[in-house]
Amino acid sequence: MTEALDRIAAALERLAPPPVPDADLTAHPAYLWDGRALTAARSFAALPLDTLTGIDQQKAALVSNLGRLAAGHAAHDVLLWGARGTGKSALAAAAAAATGVALVEVATHTLDSLPRLFARMATSPRAFAVFIDDLGFSSPDEARTLRSLLEGGAEARPSTVRLLVTSNRRHLVARDIAEQSGGAINGLPAAGHSAGAGSWNEPRAINPRDVVDDALALADRFGLSLGFHAIDQDTYVAIVAGYARAYGLAFDPQDAIGWATRRGSRSGRVAWQYVVELAGRAGRTLPR
Repeated sequence: MTEALDRIAAALERLAPPPVPDADLTAHPAYLWDGRALTAARSFAALPLDTLTGIDQQKAALVSNLGRLAAGHAAHDVLLWGARGTGKSALAAAAAAATGVALVEVATHTLDSLPRLFARMATSPRAFAVFIDDLGFSSPDEARTLRSLLEGGAEARPSTVRLLVTSNRRHLVARDIAEQSGGAINGLPAAGHSAGAGSWNEPRAINPRDVVDDALALADRFGLSLGFHAIDQDTYVAIVAGYARAYGLAFDPQDAIGWATRRGSRSGRVAWQYVVELAGRAGRTLPR
């Protein structure tokens, strides 16, 4: 019986794929972490910083912070929050590339593996920015793992590793208007707490302020918080002009405005999509 089990175990070992070795942590500008191994990003093409228009204050703050990290000085974890399509992710990549900090993209479903990632990075003298894009939690409970890693965990992160997190939510955790009144507004059930189906019997916090503080606790752990806001028409056209100039493309401002109008949105993302359209019309390719 023991011999048979040994044969089965040996067969399973042969069938199991060997662990994927980590890519050289000194050789690439960007990496991907899948929860088990670090692989080099095949096509990392960060935009030049000077093509990112309308976010000068955010750009200066992030570049300064990552510059300190690259130099081995104290640096903050960074939360980039605000309207969608306003350049949060593009700035994170561009600033990392400009300062020589290696960018490591981590999928949100692998956050519980971050301690293993930090342990791998601790063996390298290089500076790393762990990039978590479009992060958001539906409840404070979901955010506690990341919160403990940012501050107060049993094992400190390497001083060469800091987080860059983008989110459409300023506080990362979804919030309800009921927080402002302890669950009811003017004596009526708050949104999401209709009078039907026993909603009045749902558990409520004894101290609603504690619930709010718990929801805000994660965002408070980022030393640098940069807001990105909706842009006006002139800024949108200026963003298009910056991209067009960088890639040698001619454009008509009215055509650019019409593109945004048809999309129902003005943002850096829409500006870039218009530039992709210009390049396609001209038979050109773009780096990303």
